[in-house]
Amino acid sequence: MRAVDDGAVPLRDRLLACLVALCWGVNFPATALALEHFPPLFLGALRFALVAAPTLLLVPRPQVRLRWLVAVGLGIGVLQFAFLYLGMAAGMPSGLASLVLQASAPFTVLIAGIWLRERLSRRQLAGIGVAVLGLAVIAVHRAQVAALLPVVLTLCGALGWAIGNVCSRKAAAPNALHLTLWMSVVPPVPLLGVSLLVEGPGPIWTSLTGVATAAAVPAVLGLLYIVIVATLLGYGLWNTLLSMHPSSQVAPFSMLVPVVGVIASWVAFGELIDRVELVAGIAVVGGVLYASVPRRRDAAPQPDLIAEAQLDRVP
Repeated sequence: MRAVDDGAVPLRDRLLACLVALCWGVNFPATALALEHFPPLFLGALRFALVAAPTLLLVPRPQVRLRWLVAVGLGIGVLQFAFLYLGMAAGMPSGLASLVLQASAPFTVLIAGIWLRERLSRRQLAGIGVAVLGLAVIAVHRAQVAALLPVVLTLCGALGWAIGNVCSRKAAAPNALHLTLWMSVVPPVPLLGVSLLVEGPGPIWTSLTGVATAAAVPAVLGLLYIVIVATLLGYGLWNTLLSMHPSSQVAPFSMLVPVVGVIASWVAFGELIDRVELVAGIAVVGGVLYASVPRRRDAAPQPDLIAEAQLDRVP
């Protein structure tokens, strides 16, 4: 049961939230390392298979309808990561990917408004408008200076994430962590099937047979980081915080993820983001943050869709 907390988040819990943002931000360069060895679609299948195996043995199935469990797995697990990994494999810098993926928040609000008929406040609409404008600037700029396809693929990943978020709200799981873990059971088979069709058995077999070589060590460490640190540790802490405090107080800390992602990518690869893209990325994050924090003087605040979207985010 979620504790009622109308005050500020304690310092210890704010530090834990910052730790989660650190875990998730470093996840992007870790993914880039893993993609240097594993084919992108197969990497997605492998990532979720490593989470699904212990989940099936140790974690109780969430008390939700099967159709919503499958829908969350397809949206967040299959669509998000298939497109994100393909985008990064096609040349999307890991730091920029962490910024563009924030498009999932305005996508979530818009889909929920249309599908669930949830009312949007003027504050949410303004924040979404700023975020969409920032994304448009990034897309136009990339089309002029580099390939646009990686950005489009990453945006498709953000859209898949948003669809999964709305399905997660429809599922209304009493234990969000159990839903997060069990949705990992859905992606391995469809991702492996698409990988065999698109990437072929040859690259998959080569990545598996070469996994014990010295050259594959960075990729294996990246994969282990994705599974153990970003997924199990990150989501264990995140869902614990969400069980103790209102989501509107915890969710804004996720805006630190692209900041950490950009810095971590610079440290790991010397990756620099163009000034125009950096300013536009700040606009995206700022718009999402503005839309996700209701004003105190609002007498009857509307459901915080962006905050709730954080419940099942898997970066």
